[in-house]
Amino acid sequence: YTFWKRTAPPPQMGTFDAPSRESCCVRRERTNTPLQALLLMNDPQFVEAARFLAQRFVVQNGSDDERVKQLFKTALCRDATESELELLIENLNANRDEFKNSQESAKKIVAIGEKPADSKYDVVELASWTMLANLIMNMDEFVNK
Repeated sequence: YTFWKRTAPPPQMGTFDAPSRESCCVRRERTNTPLQALLLMNDPQFVEAARFLAQRFVVQNGSDDERVKQLFKTALCRDATESELELLIENLNANRDEFKNSQESAKKIVAIGEKPADSKYDVVELASWTMLANLIMNMDEFVNK
C-alpha cells in the first residue's frame, strides 16, 4: 500500500507522472523515461513483485523454454516471438552463471522486500528467475499497456 498525503504525493507516483489530485484528470499521458525504468528495476516493491512472479515458474515442470514462454504470456498476455524468447533464455542463463559464481549476490536479491523468500527454493534459480521477471516487468508493454 502507498500512503498518499494531500500535499506530498509518493515519489514513485511523481516519477510516473501521476496527476496532482487537485482537479479531475480524464486521461493521463503515457510516458516512458529512463527514470521510470530505473525505478522499476531497483525499487524494493517491484523486485519483490518480480520474485513472487518468478516463484510461480521456478517450481513448474518443463524446459526453460516452456517456462519462459509461460512467464512472458502471464506478464504480457501474448506469446513471445522467437527473437524475444532467445534473448530471454540467454539472459536467464547469464543470470544463472553470475549467481552460481556469487551466491551472496543471489541471497541479497531474494532477500529484497518485506516478506522473506521461502527456503524451499534454490537461491540461484530463484534469483535468476527473479531477474528475468524483473526484466519482463520493465518492458514498455507491461508498464503502459
